[in-house]
Amino acid sequence: MPERALAGAKPALVEKVLLRCAGQCAVCRAWSHQTVCAACVGLYARPQPRCWTCAARLPTALLGRPQAQCGRCLTEPPPLDRAVAALDYRFPWDGLLQHFKYHQALDLRESLLARLDAALSAAEVSAPDWLLPVPLSVTRLRERGYNQAHEFAKALARRRGLRCDAGLLLRVRHNSAQAGLKLADRRANVRGVFAVDPLRVGPLQGSSVALLDDVMTSGATLFEIARVLRQAGAMHVQAWVIARTPEPGDG
Repeated sequence: MPERALAGAKPALVEKVLLRCAGQCAVCRAWSHQTVCAACVGLYARPQPRCWTCAARLPTALLGRPQAQCGRCLTEPPPLDRAVAALDYRFPWDGLLQHFKYHQALDLRESLLARLDAALSAAEVSAPDWLLPVPLSVTRLRERGYNQAHEFAKALARRRGLRCDAGLLLRVRHNSAQAGLKLADRRANVRGVFAVDPLRVGPLQGSSVALLDDVMTSGATLFEIARVLRQAGAMHVQAWVIARTPEPGDG
């Protein structure tokens, strides 16, 4: 397809065209028909035991143990029924996610999404009534040009036959970035930031929801949204993320 035609094409079409072309792996630069080759996936995307409700890494000995939780969730249960993370937010996935997030590298979406899709299948998650991307503020959306969580959610909804709705959950005010804040400050920073569209509360009553985001760090954002959804009548709330930031001291 000529470059001029690609320039005016929809992102999904451009992505399909690029995936049919052989290129270099985004990690090791070996020739591959995937943006991340099978060898790098095998090396950097090995299954890890994770907390059932916050997706933090657990000791390797707990791999395969159902519904295991970390100490923090045992003492202070979060408002999530389930949390699934495909990857650790470390090399090479941290760089790839940043490139996707800030530089519109849509060619990476399929490889990143495939990791989450595989993790969801392995976790045998229940299909939600709603798949909701974490919304961006108008300021952030203007800066980036698109919401990376929505891009992942749309593609995952097509894969799994789910109902994705980017308008049900609202970000009602712009808050400062979470990076660099302590845990208590992170929680305060997102308080009152999210709301359910008041005209859409009815369909949430008694429903199950899966929140989708690219990265989960402390969980403060997803926990706050889960609380908002439960107050609006949602019965069951999960969080699905591409990557989870390792806790301090994780190897």
